[in-house]
Amino acid sequence: MTAPTDTASPGPVNPALGPDELDELDNLLDALRVHEEDVPQWEFCDGFLTALVCTRRAVPVTEWLPMLLGDGLPLEVEDGQPLPLMPGFETQAQQERFLQLWQLRADEVARQLDAQAESLDADDAFQPEVIDMRGAIASLPEEDRAEMEGQEIPSFGQVWALGFMFAVENWPDDWDAPRDKEAAQWLDSALDAIVALTEDDTGTPEICMYDEDGPPSTSRQRLEDFGEAIWAVYDLRQLWRSLGPRVETIVKGEQPGRNDLCPCGSGKKYKKCCGA
Repeated sequence: MTAPTDTASPGPVNPALGPDELDELDNLLDALRVHEEDVPQWEFCDGFLTALVCTRRAVPVTEWLPMLLGDGLPLEVEDGQPLPLMPGFETQAQQERFLQLWQLRADEVARQLDAQAESLDADDAFQPEVIDMRGAIASLPEEDRAEMEGQEIPSFGQVWALGFMFAVENWPDDWDAPRDKEAAQWLDSALDAIVALTEDDTGTPEICMYDEDGPPSTSRQRLEDFGEAIWAVYDLRQLWRSLGPRVETIVKGEQPGRNDLCPCGSGKKYKKCCGA
């Protein structure tokens, strides 16, 4: 999955995945869940996808697909050969359709984050694919709500944030703090804002994000935290793009000692110059 480098054009933008495509994705995941019960919901997948868009390295599909839907072991694919059929997919065409829809959303997220919206209300601003499950259940008829009694219902944005952090935790080398202290603090602050969404919303419900006229299900603090998490995603995308891919140090031949004169001719000790 390679993020585009162009920015989104101004003005209203139709979503890459409309209601029909989102229903199709839900149906694909439901079909996979028949064979693998641990297959996540789309909200979790969207958080995972967003983290991949923000990751410093472009994580290839041979790594992320088995991490999300399989045993986590990278797929071995020879150049020019198609991906093997993952367990759960019934046909190659079904898997390819899932990847096609995934890429549409990934490209959209990258464009939105690169556009640097001035307001989260802007038409082209990034918005996570989340649902207010507590509000949806509270809006059900009483007899239907009774069937859900005792079940743990996630808070608004919680499943999405868990998906995001699942990607961060499974590619730790790509999320290592940069050496620059200011950049490292920027990274920590942004991740802290997303981690806050992985926690339960224990505030007083005042707002329904499922239906503006529905029963209160989300606290105002949670809504503020959700907004902070979205801005944090913008920061993470900008941070890694500004730093560029991680450069591995390649050591060639015999190296000078730390107290030797630096071979660059500066007259300084190696440890104070190129070896710093």
